[in-house]
Amino acid sequence: MYTGIVQACCRITHTKKSPGLLTFALVLPPSLSAQVTLGASIAINGCCFTVTSMEALDAGLQVTFDAIQETLDLTNIGLLDIGSRVNVERSAKYDAEIGGHVLSGHIVGTASVSAITTSENNCRMTFEGDPHWLRYVFEKGYLAINGASLTVAAVDRVANTLAVNLIPETLRQTNFSELSQGSLVNIEVESQTQVIVDTVERIMAERFADH
Repeated sequence: MYTGIVQACCRITHTKKSPGLLTFALVLPPSLSAQVTLGASIAINGCCFTVTSMEALDAGLQVTFDAIQETLDLTNIGLLDIGSRVNVERSAKYDAEIGGHVLSGHIVGTASVSAITTSENNCRMTFEGDPHWLRYVFEKGYLAINGASLTVAAVDRVANTLAVNLIPETLRQTNFSELSQGSLVNIEVESQTQVIVDTVERIMAERFADH
């Protein structure tokens, strides 16, 4: 479980591509490396990964992850290269404060940046998404983008877009500052909203099927 509060933005230090598999590594800062073990769950750009190996370096603890083909097809992890910056969050501890909202680290798909509007101390990003998961997105509801818990500022179901407002601290703490038009981000919808929408749609379908 994660909270959607990005704890660090780290650069990829190593990648290795094999058939149906991407192995990649990054160095965790000391603030995040305590008690990391093999098999630990860490969210990278919002996607839950398992630590497969560790190596202590002068810069910190280097951890390695494996991304299988399904993950590569569904997320932006396949676009990672050496030097890419990713949002990182350790799994939440019991009784930890949930500053964002509860996340599972299971990505429903990607969205592309369609517009970025900036003014002094303000930034609004608009993303084009898939109608299949956009039906779970509502204005003022929650959404995780690249693992960051955000409030939805606007939804346009005709254009299949959603928009979020980013404060300076979010831009500083995450990789959103490096996004440009066309960039792909990972999306996780809010699970309770998904359950409610699916339940209502099922009940309505059954009700109309009886007439």
